[in-house]
Amino acid sequence: MPFVLLAGAILSEVAATISLRLSDGFSKLGPSIVTVVGYLTAFFLLSQVLQAGMAIGVAYGIWAAAGVALVATIGAVFLGDGLTWVQVGGIVLVIGGVLALELGAAH
Repeated sequence: MPFVLLAGAILSEVAATISLRLSDGFSKLGPSIVTVVGYLTAFFLLSQVLQAGMAIGVAYGIWAAAGVALVATIGAVFLGDGLTWVQVGGIVLVIGGVLALELGAAH
């Protein structure tokens, strides 16, 4: 169950971050509302993950790595942001670091 909540937190945070870009400095109402609600939802769900007992380093690491990877990919594919091979390599390294945290965590 904590991983389902964590997935919800990640998706909420990604939606909020993309909407932040689309809000044009909070001048567009729809994306601005999605930004605020998305971040509130993300932090609420993350708090539930931590309350369920997942280690904060593991939970935050997964949340951050997945968020960075998804936002960078969405930015490159849909928003015209560039994504170099060096950046892709950096994302792979971040994900590898999170896997090391998860695999090294005591269960």
